Amino acid sequence: MPVTEQGVDLSRYMLIPRVLIFIMHGLRFCCLKVHRPKRLWANKYNGVGGHIEPGEDVLSAARRELLEETGLTADLWLCGTVVVDTGKNPGIGIYVLTGECPDGLPRPSVEGGLEWVSFSNVSKLPAVEDLAIS
Repeated sequence: MPVTEQGVDLSRYMLIPRVLIFIMHGLRFCCLKVHRPKRLWANKYNGVGGHIEPGEDVLSAARRELLEETGLTADLWLCGTVVVDTGKNPGIGIYVLTGECPDGLPRPSVEGGLEWVSFSNVSKLPAVEDLAIS
């Protein structure tokens, strides 16, 4: 469908698309501990991820971010979406993906250190504020 038929209306609510990935190895999750120099979330835990670049689909962006931030590959699937209302335009649209990583050791990146954390310990970590663990 051409762009002219998409009903684009700049007065409507818009979202910046991002991906957030939680890969598993058995009953352990790969968690990113954000480095101290980062302006946001220093010493907090999160999954890995980032922005979807122009021309990328959600899965391609997730695979790219996972490889860039961990050095790992995994079969990924979409398990949810989250809309973060910023109170103004644009908001943030997060595509949450998960997958199984059969082997490999994650390597740290400029984003932070990586740890395999058992599922039973994930809720005990100091996580980013909007990361709901249930």
